[in-house]
Amino acid sequence: MNATTNAGTNTTSVRPAAPRALSRTRGLVRTVLRLHRHALWIWLAYMFITAALLLWLYGPGATNAQEEFDTYGYYPPGGWDTAKYAYDTLFYQPQMLISMAAFAVPLFAAGSLTGREIENGTAQFAWSQSTGPVRWLAAKLAVPAVLLTAGTTLLVVLYRLLWSAHNGLLIAGYSPRELYFSIGPSTVALPLLGLAVGALCGLVIGRALPALAVAAVLQYLISAMRGRLWPFQHSTVYGELPELPVRGGPHRTYLASPDYWPRQLLETGVLLAVTALVVALAFYALRRKVTTA
Repeated sequence: MNATTNAGTNTTSVRPAAPRALSRTRGLVRTVLRLHRHALWIWLAYMFITAALLLWLYGPGATNAQEEFDTYGYYPPGGWDTAKYAYDTLFYQPQMLISMAAFAVPLFAAGSLTGREIENGTAQFAWSQSTGPVRWLAAKLAVPAVLLTAGTTLLVVLYRLLWSAHNGLLIAGYSPRELYFSIGPSTVALPLLGLAVGALCGLVIGRALPALAVAAVLQYLISAMRGRLWPFQHSTVYGELPELPVRGGPHRTYLASPDYWPRQLLETGVLLAVTALVVALAFYALRRKVTTA
């Protein structure tokens, strides 16, 4: 609390420090949003497009795909593309969009969020003002993390809704393991790890383009390792499914592992633990940069 005495009146006014701290926090949040408003609009547009596509696939998209599938089966007489693109490509577009977003997050964090500000000196200027280095980095990580968590959680919920209603169409595609593995909490945790990795790269390297390149390589390695982490993701069988009107011979499908959720939760825990470690390293790198400046 801050106390001030008015001369001649012997009255003391007490101003609590908590509202001032809250005001400074709100100011930091507004600053981050205003500084990265273009990235914010891109994220909102991405969320709108992906959510709209998922809802369309849940409704009229699934109806059209089912009609094509009922007519032609998996091996249509008119050629492979006649029915494949009716349900395979369209149903896998949301998964591709989610993968692209997870890959773009560390690039943004390394380039625009931290690397460019370190390179241009705007971060150092902010540190010399009322915003200290720790609060600066905390705001840089917290604001995007909230937006990423809220957005990806919404997409996972819509994806699960689509899977619950039309999994018969979804598993008829060529590589459904990617789609099926996108409907769990690890889809929410992966971009958070990318955010932490990108921020660390920007802080350590201190230049936008090199940090962006290193973050891209690291995120590619993380995604590649994640895709080969669980053996059940690659399980495929060749045969008929009685609930699907398949014509023209056997088709490829995917059998979900009975321990899907234990593995999914385990991977989510690992991703979050690594994220916490990378965030700690980012604050350590920030402290080293401040002390050596």
